Amino acid sequence: MRRIALPALVAAIPLLMLPLAAASESAEDRRVRLLAPTSDFKQAEPFESFQGGSGTNFDDLDRNAFGHPSAALTFEQEYGFHLGEAVFDRPWVVAPSSTIASDGLGPLYNARACAGCHIKDGRGHPPEAGDTNVVSMLFNLGDPSGAPDPVFGVQLQDQAIVGMEGEGRVQVRYDPVSFTYPDGTMIELRRPVYATDAPLGPGIALKPRIAPPMIGLGLIEAIAPDDILSHADPYDADGDGISGRAHHLGDGAIGRFGWKATTASLLEQSALAFLNDMGLSTSVFPIAHGDCTEPQVVCRTAIHGDEGGHPEIADDLLALVTFYTGNLAVPARRDADDPAVLAGKELFYSVGCTSCHLPKFATRADAAPEQRNQLIWPYSDFLLHDLGPGLADPVPTAGADGAEWRTQPLWGIGLTEAVNGHTFFLHDGRARSLEEAILWHGGEAEAARDAFANLDANARAKIIRFLESL
Repeated sequence: MRRIALPALVAAIPLLMLPLAAASESAEDRRVRLLAPTSDFKQAEPFESFQGGSGTNFDDLDRNAFGHPSAALTFEQEYGFHLGEAVFDRPWVVAPSSTIASDGLGPLYNARACAGCHIKDGRGHPPEAGDTNVVSMLFNLGDPSGAPDPVFGVQLQDQAIVGMEGEGRVQVRYDPVSFTYPDGTMIELRRPVYATDAPLGPGIALKPRIAPPMIGLGLIEAIAPDDILSHADPYDADGDGISGRAHHLGDGAIGRFGWKATTASLLEQSALAFLNDMGLSTSVFPIAHGDCTEPQVVCRTAIHGDEGGHPEIADDLLALVTFYTGNLAVPARRDADDPAVLAGKELFYSVGCTSCHLPKFATRADAAPEQRNQLIWPYSDFLLHDLGPGLADPVPTAGADGAEWRTQPLWGIGLTEAVNGHTFFLHDGRARSLEEAILWHGGEAEAARDAFANLDANARAKIIRFLESL
């Protein structure tokens, strides 16, 4: 039986509906008030500890902090959540197999299970210098027009089923990059340089991606598109130097998932991962050979697990995984009322970080019952921003320029080391600390980066302390 604590008693209550003002205040007025940027840094804001709304997890905030179900789920939904977890953790095998519900892996793949990259539902990590073991890190492929490699496709798969070979290996080395603060303090950053033994096509570049954390994804999906669009300013009409834009996809939807905001729904995101990471077909992408291209004849003609025209991942299994990934609870804020954290929060606002890392959103009233009318604290606007040449991919991705990145949510970032045992940040894990991650920001974020750098060491440490509380 799940232990019932005070936070769990709030779980069934939409946070936007709680009476925090006079009864005459309308629901819309309350919504506007709660979403307004704070100007009071003497105390925590209402519900600030509930980063993921009423589904926030307050238990086991250590190495298992990202693996809990939303506290807003019913008992029956928790059963479905754990069934989805079993599919998420399942190692897939080569077809044909006696375990028909688990076969169809490959022929080319990067991992045998979703959990193979999303370790403990958390953040992936890059390989060590010279290492070819890139588990929890992937390499997308593309040329300056955005087209995939003519032989290897959209993603380099380094593993293959018995009788075949992976497409290639990647090694990384790190070149030192010095950054000097205005006070004379120096810090050494590192820039990754990649090499592969795969004979890539002309102009094809490697685009590294570490696996991102899985928490709060269903809440992100429950944000109304208009609420995301309301913060877009693609032509910098207000002249603040920030020109975030929504990633409008081919079907008219707004991308909100992935490093480049390339997918709009968790269902599609899950199906794409099955296809490209594990070579498994779904009804969304009924391609049994995965990312094998026409020149890869052996891969195309290998035995697959879709006998009878049925996809290798049945719809019920895909639905379970999607439900699981949509209901991993966001962990609670820690020390929100700590004076050092509050001071860091004020500095985070004052240097301009919240121009992109927008603190709060409200979820839609017509979302699933466990996700509707929630006040959430993702610290992201889910828009694409140009972060400058230092972080840029060599080539574009699906309508996003090389230097454009979706603002990454910051909720849970302070628990990265506790959950995953490392502090590697950014899309390629080059940053070994939150400080390094901030210093890599350029482009639209350069002014905020410089404002951070111009603070004294004590003030910079307070900002880091605030981030560690998220």
